[in-house]
Amino acid sequence: MRLDVAHSAEEWTSIFGDRQERAVVTVGNFDGVHLGHREILRAAADRARAAGGPPFLTPAVLTFYPHPACVVRPEAAPPLLMTIEQRLAAFEQAYMQAALVLRFDRALAQLSPEDFARRYLVETMRAAAVVVGANFRFGYRQAGDTRLLAELGSRFGFEVDAIPPVVVEGVVVSSTAIREALRAGRVEEARKLLGRPYALAGEIRSGSGQGRKLVVPTLNLSTEQELLPKPGVYATHVVLDGKTYRAATNVGLRPTFNGANLTVESHLLDFNQERTSGSIEVRFLIRLRDEQKFSSPQALREQVLRDLDRARDYFERTPQPQ
Repeated sequence: MRLDVAHSAEEWTSIFGDRQERAVVTVGNFDGVHLGHREILRAAADRARAAGGPPFLTPAVLTFYPHPACVVRPEAAPPLLMTIEQRLAAFEQAYMQAALVLRFDRALAQLSPEDFARRYLVETMRAAAVVVGANFRFGYRQAGDTRLLAELGSRFGFEVDAIPPVVVEGVVVSSTAIREALRAGRVEEARKLLGRPYALAGEIRSGSGQGRKLVVPTLNLSTEQELLPKPGVYATHVVLDGKTYRAATNVGLRPTFNGANLTVESHLLDFNQERTSGSIEVRFLIRLRDEQKFSSPQALREQVLRDLDRARDYFERTPQPQ
């Protein structure tokens, strides 16, 4: 079912005002839509489905853009794992039917927990139930927690489910843990916490042509995502025109060519076409080596060929779902 998206309380009312359904609402930033987030979304979808009907309950998400920290603590704002468009696509895949994307600004940050719950959960989204993580905080200076949310639910007529954290190999799944893993180049760890490979999506952009001329041909990714894995070389899957290719991807500054800008360049192992435009997604599977500066393009080419051999060996030893 298609996800209906509103960007304000007024737009939500214009979309859903004539419907009689109430909603099962889950609230959060959901950056990365990792295993913990997916457990919360699953619980919300299951609760809405179990209610039967009529009246039917709509599984819905209330999320924010930009990240609240960008407004209340901009110096500590984290680089985001996903664009808002990627988050919305993930909500739809998790069987959410509606999303309210609130622009987070100073006025929203200053709402008390009670005012936030009344205005958005009750008056706007008509929540019959609210499903959140056990460590959920909301309202001015994050004064509200799940206990206060349950008290407000008793007063305003909605129930509250608090979902415990998901733990993978002793690590509590969180967006922060995933960011730390990616910054360190531990893409396999990030993959376990996400429940899928970390992916960068965007458009192919034309490069300088030096790689094709002097080393090996690559497809260069231009992305709006804020967090790139640690510079280095990775075995990856590249999705192009709906088909998945095995690849080796370099994230870095191209120091051999005195590069100054961070680039994401992928050589597809089973692809020999020249492309200068189109959508592309790079999924990071395993780190092969650190970025290095070589004495010449020829020395770089020899290393890149070794990288491609290592990538092929990885794919042969570790079959990947396509």
